[in-house]
Amino acid sequence: MIVTRTFGIFAAAFAVVYTLAFEFHWELFSYHPREGRFGWFQQASIAGGPVMHWYGAIATAALAGLAASAAALPFTRTWKPPHWIGWAVPLLLLVVWIWLLRVFFLR
Repeated sequence: MIVTRTFGIFAAAFAVVYTLAFEFHWELFSYHPREGRFGWFQQASIAGGPVMHWYGAIATAALAGLAASAAALPFTRTWKPPHWIGWAVPLLLLVVWIWLLRVFFLR
């Protein structure tokens, strides 16, 4: 099945791009709950309310994961990606997340 051949690549690409999108603010869109609107990329709030970037970061990572899976699909006919890549890369990125969010752990 096509999904099982590329899921590890999707998971690894999703985790890497989500981490980069979080750190460098590469959100595809922002949501402004007080104003009830979406805006492309990272935008400041007009009404002074909170801006939610998480939805945009998830969408960015999902699109990048799908693109990486689609790009790897022709290669998976002859090469079987290792199963560990789908869980080892996200697990290693947990260490990066602990470092990025260390201020919340070390208060």
